[in-house]
Amino acid sequence: MRVFALVKNGAADEAFELREQATPTPKSGELLIESEGFGLNFADVMARLGIYRDCPPLPAVIGYENVGRIKAIGAGVEGFEIGERVLAFTRFGGYADHVISPAMAVAKIPERFSVGEATALATQYITAYFAAEETVSLYRGDHVLIHAAAGGVGTALVQLLKRKGCVIFGTAGSEEKMEYLRELGVDYPINYREVNYQTEVEKLGFGRKLDATFNPIGGDYVKKDFKLLGPGGRLVLYGASKMTEARGNIIKMLKLLFGFGWWSPIGFVTKSTALIGINMLRIADHKPEAFQRSLRAVIDLAESGAIKPTVGKEYPYTQLSDAHAYLEGRKSIGKVAVKW
Repeated sequence: MRVFALVKNGAADEAFELREQATPTPKSGELLIESEGFGLNFADVMARLGIYRDCPPLPAVIGYENVGRIKAIGAGVEGFEIGERVLAFTRFGGYADHVISPAMAVAKIPERFSVGEATALATQYITAYFAAEETVSLYRGDHVLIHAAAGGVGTALVQLLKRKGCVIFGTAGSEEKMEYLRELGVDYPINYREVNYQTEVEKLGFGRKLDATFNPIGGDYVKKDFKLLGPGGRLVLYGASKMTEARGNIIKMLKLLFGFGWWSPIGFVTKSTALIGINMLRIADHKPEAFQRSLRAVIDLAESGAIKPTVGKEYPYTQLSDAHAYLEGRKSIGKVAVKW
């Protein structure tokens, strides 16, 4: 089978090699899937740059999500048949034309969903669903801030929280993305490159404090977000994309780490606020039933038309480095996927 091996950290056009290796056989509880394509996530960019702590030692095959057809079924697996089209998660190993996945991390996916649409429903929509439905309780009229709202997780959060009737403030960094956020239904799109997002949230919300913020950026954005939260407010942190700016510079990295702030538990009690971290790898390992529930829920919502995954670009596998550079450049709107 073909795999893209991450062989060195650095620029996208130098980091990957297309290699041949033996096709694995599924063990008990596993499925072998012939992949149509795989999705990209910002964690992949961080792995390529050498700043993602969960990445295995190089050379490594990274990637979390594939859509394809079942090729072989391991012992003890029920409810699946050879040839069925499925959406599958891998613990790395996703940049391959055949992947092994535990059956609990696989769900059937209709033919009408493209590679980009199907993989959008994987890591990004599941992260958003777990954050917005399983982790915090939000209701009609609640005020929420979504950073990187035009990205994959951001788009999913907007769609899920609009269904609840929340008032949404969404940040992005270009006029094109501002227009996209308006079309998506964001009540108050904010171009963080042109204005101070804290000031805009306070002004547009007439001074009302936020009920929740969803933050994939980290750094000093954490402290800034906490200042916007009211009693009962929750900051949901599911990434640290600012680390890409500090890569290779110890001064910038220290500044980034200090930017997160130092927090005493008593402060959360007295202000009645909370910081919630989400790492879906840990959820899959320790709460597989919650992971499976979220996976099934987002597919059901997409099938019913209640949510609609947005695809930024689909690249042929020969342009993997271009796909990585596009995602890293923060130009993408919606999902970036690669097709075999």
